[in-house]
Amino acid sequence: MNVGQWANTGVSGFVALCAIVFIATYHRLAPWRGSRVGWYVMAFAATIGLLAMYTVVITAVGIDGTAANVLRLIRSCLLLTVGGLLIQATRTMIRTQRHR
Repeated sequence: MNVGQWANTGVSGFVALCAIVFIATYHRLAPWRGSRVGWYVMAFAATIGLLAMYTVVITAVGIDGTAANVLRLIRSCLLLTVGGLLIQATRTMIRTQRHR
């Protein structure tokens, strides 16, 4: 691996670790299941963490062939989830601003 790949893998691992810590802390300390915002925050953190973990697995482990294609499909689904969550956040923000 070159320097750029090492940096990408290292930063992605850091982001995945941060997501795990956040999810564990939020799950333990906040009543997230009781609100739509809580579900949104948890889903967004998990999705970003999984995207970061994808980069670590596909780069550091060196998966190729069918396994790599399956991981790429999962990554595409995760990116669609990010898009959906951003649409949800936009709609929520618009509704909130209209009620003010």
